[in-house]
Amino acid sequence: MHTGSCHCGTVKFTVEGDIDQAIECNCSHCSRKGFLLWFVEPEAFRITAGADSLATYTFNTHAIQHQFCPTCGTQAFAQGRTPDGKESRAINIRCLDDVDLATIPRMPVDGRKF
Repeated sequence: MHTGSCHCGTVKFTVEGDIDQAIECNCSHCSRKGFLLWFVEPEAFRITAGADSLATYTFNTHAIQHQFCPTCGTQAFAQGRTPDGKESRAINIRCLDDVDLATIPRMPVDGRKF
C-alpha cells in the first residue's frame, strides 16, 4: 500500500500494488510537468481526502481527466481509459510518499506521436 498527496496536503490518496516501472512520456503535457506515471486498476486507487476540491484538465482527445489540487496545482493522478477501452488510473509516482525514484525502471513512451 502506498500513500500520496498533493504538495499542500489537501488531496490525499492510497494506491495498492507494486511499482514495476514508471512510464516517462514525452508528450507536451507530461514532459512539461515531469510526470513519472504508474498505471493501476481503478479498484487499487482511493482518494482519502480532498476529492471535493479537485479541478480537472483535459486536452487533445479529452480521453483523460487530469485531476489536480487548485490550491497548490499538483497533479498527483489522472483517470481515463486505455486504448482498448479499459478504465485506468495514472498515478504520478513523484507524489507518492517514501518511494525511491532511483530504484524504479523507466519506460520511455513517445506520446508526441499520439
